[in-house]
Amino acid sequence: MVITLKSARVNKELTQAQAASLIGVTVDTLSNYERGKSYPDVPIIKKIEEVYGVPYSNLIFLPRKDG
Repeated sequence: MVITLKSARVNKELTQAQAASLIGVTVDTLSNYERGKSYPDVPIIKKIEEVYGVPYSNLIFLPRKDG
């Protein structure tokens, strides 16, 4: 099943603050990942996979909306 980053977090019943703490990023950074404003690097992706229990191939990182 392919899901958005936000959906993966919500499925684990985590707030942004809780998830950010577990992943090791700030709430603002996690929010930017969820909204497609920035993208995590490989070590953070690995941590996201671990915390959410979802492989990278099943996560949708929203595209940037320039404009």
